[in-house]
Amino acid sequence: MKYAVIGIRTLLGLAFVVFGLEHFLHFMKMPVPELPPAAIHLMSAFGPTHYLDVVKVIEIIGGVLLLTGLFVPLGLVLLTPVIVNIALFDVLIMQKPGALGLPMLAMAIFLIWAYRAHFRSVFAMNARWECCNRS
Repeated sequence: MKYAVIGIRTLLGLAFVVFGLEHFLHFMKMPVPELPPAAIHLMSAFGPTHYLDVVKVIEIIGGVLLLTGLFVPLGLVLLTPVIVNIALFDVLIMQKPGALGLPMLAMAIFLIWAYRAHFRSVFAMNARWECCNRS
């Protein structure tokens, strides 16, 4: 189990660091897939707003947290919404459920389960806020 967690954490972290850096540095020759009209509209909206730049910075930070093993739950909190959006893009817009999104989502769910002790408080019913000194 230990090696599976380390392996999946490393694989997922490496993917986000590499592809996040690729967005800014363009060091890989990546083929441009043929996009359906909905994907073209979505990507043309992201371009001028620098939305993807922010997402890629979040990917790099989350990936580094997974790779280093420091603050892994925080890395998962940062990356899970990105992974869900990648999976939704693959399934709903590209109509390719076999692409990277669903395997990445499965890896994230596995890691969340492996680090579940750190997420217990998220599932607290009737959570109470804390402030200063309660009397």
